[in-house]
Amino acid sequence: MTPSGREEVWLMSHSSMDNMAERIVQLCELSKEKNPPSKRRCALFKKNIQWDHFKDGFPNIFIDDVKDMAGKDVIFLASFHTPAVIFEQLSVLYAIPRYLARSFHIILPYFATGTMEKIDKEGQVVTAKTLATLLSAVPLTARGPAQILMFDIHALQERFYFGDNVIPRLVSAIPLIKRELENLEQESWCVVFPDDGAFKRFGSFFPDNTVVTCSRLSEGAHKIIRIRGGKPAGKHAVIIDDLVHTGNTLVECAKTLLCSGAVAVSAYATHAMFTLESWRRFVEGDVQFANFWITDSVPQAQEISQHPPFKLLSLVEVIAEVMLGYDLMQY
Repeated sequence: MTPSGREEVWLMSHSSMDNMAERIVQLCELSKEKNPPSKRRCALFKKNIQWDHFKDGFPNIFIDDVKDMAGKDVIFLASFHTPAVIFEQLSVLYAIPRYLARSFHIILPYFATGTMEKIDKEGQVVTAKTLATLLSAVPLTARGPAQILMFDIHALQERFYFGDNVIPRLVSAIPLIKRELENLEQESWCVVFPDDGAFKRFGSFFPDNTVVTCSRLSEGAHKIIRIRGGKPAGKHAVIIDDLVHTGNTLVECAKTLLCSGAVAVSAYATHAMFTLESWRRFVEGDVQFANFWITDSVPQAQEISQHPPFKLLSLVEVIAEVMLGYDLMQY
């Protein structure tokens, strides 16, 4: 306990997420006086991990103050945005419970292998299951299994890929974009789902009269988007999806919507992966997007959001609710 009597929580992070960790702690401090004493927790950002490497490239990691970790509630803010950083973070995740942390929460905003979650033909490897197995090996703490918080995982059934040693908590960042849409008159916008997967995941968040559904066909490398239900004519069409890699689907969907009478097109994606800097096509491309909302679930989102039409909707507030001890909103 701290001198003020508030329970202390350690927040640790991978170096790529230090900026987000600092903002989470700042928000916790700003919010503490607004919450009842029973809900107040002292969030302490422990920037105490040295992320070095040996000459052969393998991690050389050292955690300071490990003796002080005993009996603490620990939260680790992780990012598995590239294969190169996964091994070093797993090494730390396995170590923390062994230093007698009382409880352990892992915040992994983006579950990187989520799109490879099923087999369509013999020979494919389900890497989502592989990564879930690796995370499931995190040791137990005095208060039981570690909890792993993930936003907008690609398929909800992936929770069953995790073993009994951990508890996956699957939440959504869609309420962040809903808040933005509330600033628009409901008659002037519609939400568009570019394929069945997006509609099944997020359709229930929005009133039926605002939803436009599409179907996606592939002819070689070319994608064809067709409107299956709803009317975008005269509306500001906002395309909703969980993640974006190349942006091909969003661009083709935008073309279809504009040809169908939409007066403007915007987009939202929780995870802004944008391989090979493909985000630049939305800054410099022929198809104009009024807005492109993204979250900071991956480190590069901060830099991308500096370029219009990109706008950042931060996950910091939602994560801070966990730090403060509130029940996280279940979506």
